[in-house]
Amino acid sequence: MLTYRIHGQMVPVPEQAPPPQEGPEYEARLAEFEARIARGEKIEPTDWMPEEYRRQLIRMISQHAHSEVVGMLPEGRWIPHAPTLRRKLILIAKVQDEGGHGQLLYRAAETLGVTREEMIEALLAGKAKYSVVFNYPTPTWADVAAIGLLIDGAAVVNQLMLAQGSYGPYARAMKRICYEESFHIKQGYDAFVALATGTPAQRQMIQEAVNRWWYPALMLFGPSDRDSVHTPTLLRWRIKTKTNDELRQEFVDQYAPMVLRMGLTLPDPNLRYDPETGHWRFSEPDWEEFWQVIKGNGPCNAERMAARRRAHEEGRWVREALAAKAARQANGGGDGRYAMASL
Repeated sequence: MLTYRIHGQMVPVPEQAPPPQEGPEYEARLAEFEARIARGEKIEPTDWMPEEYRRQLIRMISQHAHSEVVGMLPEGRWIPHAPTLRRKLILIAKVQDEGGHGQLLYRAAETLGVTREEMIEALLAGKAKYSVVFNYPTPTWADVAAIGLLIDGAAVVNQLMLAQGSYGPYARAMKRICYEESFHIKQGYDAFVALATGTPAQRQMIQEAVNRWWYPALMLFGPSDRDSVHTPTLLRWRIKTKTNDELRQEFVDQYAPMVLRMGLTLPDPNLRYDPETGHWRFSEPDWEEFWQVIKGNGPCNAERMAARRRAHEEGRWVREALAAKAARQANGGGDGRYAMASL
């Protein structure tokens, strides 16, 4: 049975058939549910919730978890090639953090009644999605810096909003993740500035990386509001508190001037500050490209999924060893300290 810690106590996650989703009783429960959300209360795993709320959360949190795990790959390939030992150690710590974020999010999703195995199977079978940004290549060290500033910056803009959401386990996980992501942005900024203020070759390298990652950073927030089928439901129940386009604008307002102050350019001829609105005007991403990557036709989709499937298969012996240890403990066979030796 799945359990979850709420207010310092371990409670079981309900395992029951979905209640009826229509009729007077349902409408009364729905009204109270929405009143709680309107009051700013958090919904916990043991609370009643509409099945559509549960389904949207499982979809969203599992995709977020997949993104953290797959997101280790573009930067992780640069660990052996980092320019200094200090940069290597920082990058190792960052990639390890991303893996930990994935585990936190899988655990949050499990509180909704889905198992980790089901979520991972969906990812490996190509049935689940993850963020499109991680299907782009990282040909130079400057891409690590650009990801650290632009992609992690976009992620924090999104995650700070999610930390205000209505589902308790997800919101609390977001708060912890945002603390660590703030350090990721700092290391990205440090590496970014080092290249932007370096030799002409280094400046050229970071400029090319910015050109590669600016539009993927805008894609991180998801499709345009006019094409987002989930946004109305997510806003209604405060799973999200801002739309994709609102978050995209917030990101551009923060990061466009930051990059420009370093003497670099952004690959958008329409980018300009509008003093009347106090916002930066910018071009939308290529939405056809966005949807093609979503469908699995991006530059690195096949490579990323092949790496995840290979890692899953190579880690099978670890999962089997842990299962054997747990079975031995359950059967009164001691602490399983030597279980691996007996496999």
